[in-house]
Amino acid sequence: MSRTIETGTDHLLARVEDRVAILTMNRPERRNALSGEMLAGLEKALDEAERASDVGCVVLTGAGGGFCAGGDVKGMASSESDGSKRGGSGGIGLDAAIHRQRLSQRNTAGRIYNMPKPVIASLPGAAAGAGLSLALACDLRIAADTAILTTAFAKVGFSGDYGGTFFMTQLIGSAKARELYYLSDRVTAKEAEQIGLVNRVVPAGSLEEETLAYAGRLAQGPTVAYRYMKENLNRAVAGDMIECLDLEATHHVHTGLTEDHRNAVRAFVEKKTPEFNGRYSPAPPRSNRTIGEALPADPGTSSSGEQEPAARSRGERRMQSNEVPT
Repeated sequence: MSRTIETGTDHLLARVEDRVAILTMNRPERRNALSGEMLAGLEKALDEAERASDVGCVVLTGAGGGFCAGGDVKGMASSESDGSKRGGSGGIGLDAAIHRQRLSQRNTAGRIYNMPKPVIASLPGAAAGAGLSLALACDLRIAADTAILTTAFAKVGFSGDYGGTFFMTQLIGSAKARELYYLSDRVTAKEAEQIGLVNRVVPAGSLEEETLAYAGRLAQGPTVAYRYMKENLNRAVAGDMIECLDLEATHHVHTGLTEDHRNAVRAFVEKKTPEFNGRYSPAPPRSNRTIGEALPADPGTSSSGEQEPAARSRGERRMQSNEVPT
């Protein structure tokens, strides 16, 4: 099964195949440099991919052998006289320009980072500036052996945008992130894998095949568990340790109440491949539980496994229905 996601522009193409949403930045003549149309299309596609029940994983990539060159420097130069370049006020006033930039960043890089589904960046070639930032916002990065990564901002007198400083610092540490930002050196795919900027490097000719195989595994996985894993991992970046432990406990017990968990337990015992559907179901009698048994409910937990308001730690979400969107 496949379908197209409408983005409103040719600068961003999007389709769904076998539960994988494939978003392709499509300005190969400009090395897929960002444009207003592309960013608006990316916002639409991410919104659709997050909400769609037939999407279990998202892939972000670029057309024509490149990932994304970041800001359109040629476009900046041509519009410099009227102040409309990305990063400038564009004639709307400084405060309005900052607000617009913040909204764009939250709705693209921020949404990728917080989306309750795995997102993979597939890098066929150069990822620079804000393009690199978008790649770093993803959960995983698979790069062709010909790919090049660079922050690039210092070379054009920018400080950086789309969350790159945050994501890179979390991935490789502050000292190395400072080096790559200050010097804007080019990093090969092999070097990027060694320092932790990318998860895997594959031959350029097999990048698409390898990426879709990886994405397919995730798309068929336990969606409820993935959304909770991602929230746990994101909270671990800046959250208090006790808060993270409490959130993990809540999410672990919730996932123990899913059909996914019970199907996987049964498949494990029967030595079969589990099938996941992303649904909750009534808990079986405790005597039937053998593997992955949920912890006993604490006094602040209702009979359905739902934590009562007084027992919730900060940031935990109330489950409103018996089925969680995939």
